[in-house]
Amino acid sequence: MSSIFDSVLTGTFTADIFLYCLLASLLCGAIISAATGYRNKVSKGFLISIVLMPAVVFAVITMVNGNIGTGVAVMGAFSLIRFRSNAGKAKDILSIFLAMTSGLACAAGYIVIGILFALVISIIMVLLVKLYGAQDKKMTLNITIPESLEFENNFDDLFDKYTKQADLIKTKTANMGSLYKLQYELTMKKGTSIKNFLDDLRCRNGNLEISIFETKEDEEQL
Repeated sequence: MSSIFDSVLTGTFTADIFLYCLLASLLCGAIISAATGYRNKVSKGFLISIVLMPAVVFAVITMVNGNIGTGVAVMGAFSLIRFRSNAGKAKDILSIFLAMTSGLACAAGYIVIGILFALVISIIMVLLVKLYGAQDKKMTLNITIPESLEFENNFDDLFDKYTKQADLIKTKTANMGSLYKLQYELTMKKGTSIKNFLDDLRCRNGNLEISIFETKEDEEQL
């Protein structure tokens, strides 16, 4: 039974072995990509990249194997790619390292270890996301009010009804000082109706301009 964890690269490197390792690396990438996209807002391009990354790493390590000069050149190329990349979210960076590790395992011929490693870590990722749950929805509210309206406490009851937290982050005058434009950062309660929230706000601000949109998540978390 333990033989399934041995490397397949024990003899001549044939086309069949290359194909098995390549397919195993693609399977690892598919598993990791599925776990990465679970309740995580990432682009389709990133998920596709995660699918293909183990196969790319496998191919590179296979070609570099035993050649010091080629290895140094590839290391330099990877360094250039690294410094042209933005630091993403912690989960996305973990997925990249996981994909690279699986690709390295397949390149070394440890197909079963690579697949099991990708599968186990991906399952743990999904379970942790379920355990901690999705993050609270963050919204940015821009609301215009007449200068006669006392805004500091006027919306507190609505914020208590629809939000978990509301912070005033920006205030400015407009229209020669006859209007105030306020900006709030909101943490919405689950199941909140945005339409009902806006309708209640319109009754308070004299039906002046209101806009609300989802706050873009800060990608640089590390």
